Amino acid sequence: MTALLQAPIGTIYYAEPWWAQIIKALIIFGIGFSLVPLTLLYERKLLGRFQGRPGPNRVGIFGSLQPMADIGKLLFKEQFKPRGAIGWLFIAAPLISMVFALATFAVIPFSGRPQDVFGTPIGLYGVDSDIGLLLFFAFSAVGSYGILLGGWASTSKYSFLGAMRAAAQLISYEAAQGLALLGVVMTTGSLSLSEIVDKQGDMGLWFIVPQIVGAFIFFVATLAEINRTPFDLLEADSELVGGFMTEYGGGRFAMYYVAEYVHLVVAGAMFSTLFLGGWNIPFWQGAPGFLDPIVVLLKTVVIVTIIVWIRATLPRLRYDQLMSFGWKILLPLATLNALVTAIVLVAFK
Repeated sequence: MTALLQAPIGTIYYAEPWWAQIIKALIIFGIGFSLVPLTLLYERKLLGRFQGRPGPNRVGIFGSLQPMADIGKLLFKEQFKPRGAIGWLFIAAPLISMVFALATFAVIPFSGRPQDVFGTPIGLYGVDSDIGLLLFFAFSAVGSYGILLGGWASTSKYSFLGAMRAAAQLISYEAAQGLALLGVVMTTGSLSLSEIVDKQGDMGLWFIVPQIVGAFIFFVATLAEINRTPFDLLEADSELVGGFMTEYGGGRFAMYYVAEYVHLVVAGAMFSTLFLGGWNIPFWQGAPGFLDPIVVLLKTVVIVTIIVWIRATLPRLRYDQLMSFGWKILLPLATLNALVTAIVLVAFK
């Protein structure tokens, strides 16, 4: 079996063997799972500093094993299912959220140059498609079905209300999120994430400068899409007890937990790819290839830090404020940004 897959890197095409694709898929799932406890610990430590407290500091050195203790506690808890719950949907919902969150992680490119692995060129990404941006939106949209199904299948009024909030919120902010990227797509002329990064390198200018409005809209809409403060209305404990996750515990709750923190990392990586030049280093065009994934990870950490900072600073919005902000401010602003970008590109063509 010597079937080869064609993998694009910018304008260069090289052949990747099928076994490399399988190994990369396993590595992506492994990295995705390992990032959850690291991100969780980082967030709790940062929140502790922002709020004037130490954060986790008892389990392991400087609290380093606290996330593992939390995950172990969840996995060994009794699995509970409400009497009226729709069994297979109740079980499948958190699995859908987790799997598609990890699949979204697979479209992030960490380098534009193949790395030589035992004489075989291997790209540092899961899949680099000509429609990578559309795959990102598709995986994100399917992953949100896990939230909707979880709330509906629980047959709990609180869970169902959280699911309905999720449907309205995700639809509202996904429209603005997609429109915010039209300026990037028009400037690049491609939906490939690798080509978007390459275009920023060729221009010598990150898209956050000419597309500052689009970057702001995408960032805010992404916060709403991944259910982060101040847009965490899906699980508002003061109104919904626990929202769509009210009836979940143990390992099934842990799956939702994994999905949430993988989405957090993906949000940082996508913003870095689309608006911060990906693996490009300012004023250093000839950087060694092994630095590419390190640069992407560092930029991702910066964005994740800002998201945690926002959680420690801003209160949760009221639901009417959330919907008004999405439809009356972000959506018109995203449409205007796309229109202005199109006019400028045509004028200077």
